[in-house]
Amino acid sequence: MPRSVLVSILMLGSIVLTGPAFAECKRLGFAVNDYGIEGPKRDAKRLLDHYIRRWTAERGIKRYRVGKKTVTCELFLDLILFDEHTCKASATFCWSKRRG
Repeated sequence: MPRSVLVSILMLGSIVLTGPAFAECKRLGFAVNDYGIEGPKRDAKRLLDHYIRRWTAERGIKRYRVGKKTVTCELFLDLILFDEHTCKASATFCWSKRRG
């Protein structure tokens, strides 16, 4: 787990229609603030995957598909010897309207 505080969970979308197999979609994101850049990138993707699994499990959704994940990072703090970045991972995922 990263040394810094988890910054936020971003709800970045709304339900849209996409077709018969996967009829509902949502865009979710997760942000992490930590030292360096590779750690926050990796953690943001991993925590986004975990959040999507939890979100779907809570709603009884068993079949879903996750689209391409995008990760953006911004320099948060630069103290010459080390730097700290905030990285945000987001992805659209779709699920079947049928539960199961």
